[in-house]
Amino acid sequence: MKKKLAVVCVVLLLAIGLFYVIGNRSDSSAGNAPPLSGAPAQVDQLARGEYLAKAADCVACHTDPATGKEYAGGFAFRLPFGTIYSSNITPDPETGIGKYSDDEFVRAVREGIRRDGAHLYPAFPYTSYTGLSRADVLAIKAYLFSLPPVKAPARANDLGFPFNQRWAMGFWNAAFFKNHRFEADPSKPAQWNSGAYLATALGHCGECHTPRNIGFGLSSGDALAGQELQGWRAYNITSDPAHGIGAWSNADLHAYISTGHAPGRASASGPMGEAVYHSLQYLKPEDIDALVVFLRDVPARTGKHPIDINPEPASALAADKNGPGAATPLDASLGGRLFAGACASCHQWNGDGRQDNYAALRGTRGVNDASGANVVRAILEGAHYTVGDHQVFMPAFGEGYTNTEVAALANYVISQFGGKGGTVTPDAVAHRRSL
Repeated sequence: MKKKLAVVCVVLLLAIGLFYVIGNRSDSSAGNAPPLSGAPAQVDQLARGEYLAKAADCVACHTDPATGKEYAGGFAFRLPFGTIYSSNITPDPETGIGKYSDDEFVRAVREGIRRDGAHLYPAFPYTSYTGLSRADVLAIKAYLFSLPPVKAPARANDLGFPFNQRWAMGFWNAAFFKNHRFEADPSKPAQWNSGAYLATALGHCGECHTPRNIGFGLSSGDALAGQELQGWRAYNITSDPAHGIGAWSNADLHAYISTGHAPGRASASGPMGEAVYHSLQYLKPEDIDALVVFLRDVPARTGKHPIDINPEPASALAADKNGPGAATPLDASLGGRLFAGACASCHQWNGDGRQDNYAALRGTRGVNDASGANVVRAILEGAHYTVGDHQVFMPAFGEGYTNTEVAALANYVISQFGGKGGTVTPDAVAHRRSL
């Protein structure tokens, strides 16, 4: 019986391997990228590479916030099965990518295979970058090789068996990865195709906004319908008018992508704030317009965690800038007292925000999410990034508040500005604090 089982396993592994070779490694084409306003073909390769590297948000994932050494790696991806640390992509020949040839670099970016033949983990989004053209990948390489080399040895991943076996990624790829270049849709206008390339390949929006299946692969049938990653909710950005961005105006979308704030809709924080800071604010307006055109056309999906928005909750409407009003009985609660002492001066009792529009709360998805996922993370971590000359800042309260206090404050915010009963518990805060 054991011998038969072993034979079956071997046959299955060979079949998977054959499927991988035939089905997923078949596209060796260079690929053709649609035109981007910020990276026209006639521009110097180095300048194109810098723009493309920013559009791909390379620096965010390859910089350890603790050291601040850009592109030197060490950023921690805390996943359900352990922690993966990003690699050094400066041109240091010993600890970085300085010895990579053009072919080796293209293979790493588009197929997830290192110079030594070992598989990369899909925390590096080669599953999206596979759509990039060879010319764009090599432009990015040229830019990275122009940077100062930083000697920064790779930090060991903290993964248990079997996830610490890189060779097993070949089987994961067989199941969840298809090696293919971006193909323009001839039935769509050029602007749509440029936006599609930005969203699906270069900007890899789906890596955060698309739900994952049981094998941690992207659920393509639910693309961009929202996902939770490292304790933050990347919201639904399909064209669904209730739960996605279907009701947003083009101006709303353009403002949010380029500045991280859309009045009455959202203010970016967490990973999205980082994406705006490192990447999206540098896109040319024409490229943002193309991205908006594409997102408008994404099929509407409800997603696993639909959020109904109440843009005018009675409690917030009854308040003014200086006080909660008679319709807010929670102002004497623990959460209300904490809000009065630490939050009202910036956010105001009616949620309009004082001095900085980014502090406005009413109408945002975060305060309408009863689970309080992003509200809790914002309370714990705060926000600090720059858009142009504007500093977006919220202090972190994680060290000063207990889990009970964070839960009470989050539930108060959800009630006051979302008109909903928050379900945040101290245990839930403890879990998000650990991520």
